Amino acid sequence: MNNQEQAQLKALDAFMRKQLGQDESGHDTGHIDRVVQLAQHLLESEPTADAFITLAAATLHDTYDDKLFADVAHAKQQVADKMSELQIADERQTAIFQIIDNMSWSKQRFGNPEPLDISGQIVQDADRLEAIGMIAVARVIQYGVQAHHALYDPSIPPRDLKTKADYRNPAGETMINHFDEKLFLLKDYLNTDEGKRIGAIRDAAMHQFVDQFKAEWAGTDYA
Repeated sequence: MNNQEQAQLKALDAFMRKQLGQDESGHDTGHIDRVVQLAQHLLESEPTADAFITLAAATLHDTYDDKLFADVAHAKQQVADKMSELQIADERQTAIFQIIDNMSWSKQRFGNPEPLDISGQIVQDADRLEAIGMIAVARVIQYGVQAHHALYDPSIPPRDLKTKADYRNPAGETMINHFDEKLFLLKDYLNTDEGKRIGAIRDAAMHQFVDQFKAEWAGTDYA
């Protein structure tokens, strides 16, 4: 990337930190930093991707998320205004928004997303890899606490989610069931070869955690 692109990314990073700096749901600046780092890693094995568009979308992908912002349209306009202020070309803004608007799990599972090019697939993989593994375990608990979800109840089975409304409805949700309802599914929805390699490692660790958790809960780990 050239000097202008690097300066634009630095400014977008500062904007993101202003928008998400107070988040306590697991969609904070640390999450974004890890997604960007993963995207940078995946770019090394996907040379046809546009590095600037990939990293800009990774940086901005939660800055108007409907889980985090009550007025999504206003939040999205702030992102557009910032990119225009930084003189990011219109066609690049369109590409960045296309990725963010079509990369989410809920959009893929319950909506009708537009296809993502390799730049978008990298951002999608990076975000999903953040939802697989031990950091994902911590983020499930972090989000569940602030959303007042129950930790676990073996009498409550994982939900069969059919719509986005089902997915966002907290009724019957527990933190541990969230692994069956979403996180254990993610490795099969990764795009890149390197993303799939990392996802398999993290998925195995996550299964080990849940198996051990349930054994301890039931008291079978020491029986």
